[in-house]
Amino acid sequence: MRLAAIDIGSNAARLLIAEIIEKEDGTVETNKLNLIRVPFRLGMDVFNKGKIGKQREKMLVETLQAFGHLMSAYSVDKYRACATSAMRDAKNSKEILQAVKRTSKLDIEIISGDEEASLVFETHITDKLDASKSYLYIDVGGGSTELSLFSDGRHIYRKSFNIGTIRLLSGLVKEKDWDNMEREIKEQVNDKEHELIGIGSGGNINKVFSLTKKKDGKMISVSTLKSYLKDMEKMTVGERMKEYNFKEDRADVIVPALEIYTKVARWAGIHEMYVPKIGVADGLIHQLYETERRK
Repeated sequence: MRLAAIDIGSNAARLLIAEIIEKEDGTVETNKLNLIRVPFRLGMDVFNKGKIGKQREKMLVETLQAFGHLMSAYSVDKYRACATSAMRDAKNSKEILQAVKRTSKLDIEIISGDEEASLVFETHITDKLDASKSYLYIDVGGGSTELSLFSDGRHIYRKSFNIGTIRLLSGLVKEKDWDNMEREIKEQVNDKEHELIGIGSGGNINKVFSLTKKKDGKMISVSTLKSYLKDMEKMTVGERMKEYNFKEDRADVIVPALEIYTKVARWAGIHEMYVPKIGVADGLIHQLYETERRK
């Protein structure tokens, strides 16, 4: 079975095409056939003007047309396409999704922050982790940050905060927003019985993890994240591009992303983070497979 997931975020849109192989022993293998990311930053329009402008609307419509052609070329059986923070806030999201439907025949859902936060549970990532510990999943995007807490193998808390890299770059995150996040974390993410480990998701923490040269599956310390933040925030965007071989659309958002990860970790008492390189698109693929399997 070939499945596809489209994740339209505030910073970029992603298309993940995967092949699901059901083996004779009952296990399931997921092979990623293609992952495409197109950065057009809907959040820059939405968070400053309240709606998506004509230029970015054109980029979105054309990108989704291309995604539709690719899904056809890969003979995708089923897909699910979701939009998150920027589309939730845009006054003209309904009109734009109608334009997408006309041009590419794709149906796009705008999902809530809570549903976005829970999608990681669909990947069953905690099945492979030490059950004696608790895990806080931290997904930092352009428009929002999603937190999900797992303890004793159960999903016990989730919350979406309107604190993201594009909002920070635009100067739209106020001190009260940080205060609200800190208070919520200290009240809700407080597990005295288990050691709390972070699970970091998002292109920015994936990039930092790659810089450490660590093998997949190894932990990264929060002190390492703080060290990269301290070094990078002293640099200009151009200097980060040169020093770390970043593209421009990564070099500007990586500092606010690290600020979010390190603050959440401090407030939650997290010292180490696991970086499994999964995100909303992976959760959508697993959710879609489970739905089809039940049918």
